[in-house]
Amino acid sequence: MLLRTEGIVLKTNRFGEADLIVTWLTSDHGIVKTFAKSPRKTKSRFGSSLEPLTNAKIAFWGKEDAALPRLTQADIIHSFNSVRTGFKCFLRVSEIAELTLNFMPERDACKKAYGLLMRLLHSAEADCDAGLLFLCCKLRLLEIVGFLPALNGCGRCGSEGNDFYLSHGTVLCGKCSSAQQSPISISPAAVKLHSSLLEWDFSKIGRIKPSERLVAELTGLTDEHIRYVMEKDLKTRSFLNAASAEKAG
Repeated sequence: MLLRTEGIVLKTNRFGEADLIVTWLTSDHGIVKTFAKSPRKTKSRFGSSLEPLTNAKIAFWGKEDAALPRLTQADIIHSFNSVRTGFKCFLRVSEIAELTLNFMPERDACKKAYGLLMRLLHSAEADCDAGLLFLCCKLRLLEIVGFLPALNGCGRCGSEGNDFYLSHGTVLCGKCSSAQQSPISISPAAVKLHSSLLEWDFSKIGRIKPSERLVAELTGLTDEHIRYVMEKDLKTRSFLNAASAEKAG
């Protein structure tokens, strides 16, 4: 069966001497892994269409339940070359791609996730220094896949609280919390920023001008939450932290 759709290259893995396993986030079929024959050869018909983060019209062939259908076509819609060649920008977008790979099951269609990554790529192409943009996308992706940290009130009784418990994924008030657990304190300003990033129109996120301290506070909590849920560090986040530490030193 031949299927046609649009997709974004999330990652590629070498297979043999000249072949690739290409993982796509597609608009109609969610995450799909495809086998690409000989794209690493100089005269490959795929050209540069399989570069990471490239948006392309694709076709793949295989049985309906085939784990690795064969890629037969990949025509570039938008290469996002400027995003890919900017080192820091590429790492930031790759972090969202890695999150997508870890939290979304294969072949589970999700147009919201596809649309979110497309908006991020276009926005990053225009202004990749907008750090708030990536935090916004991270939170919205977590909301889409059902792992958004809950900060607006106690997750048990709804009362106000400013202590976030990783094991619960939510803020808990003093009455509902356990003394045996160590919470992460979160400021009212960070809770408000959290809500704003989820509610505001994506095109207007650039109008929000929070302090670097506030962005760092919410980012730190979000990253700790992701680490707890995944039970491991994101590779891109670890690389970004190491690069930032080296630059600061």
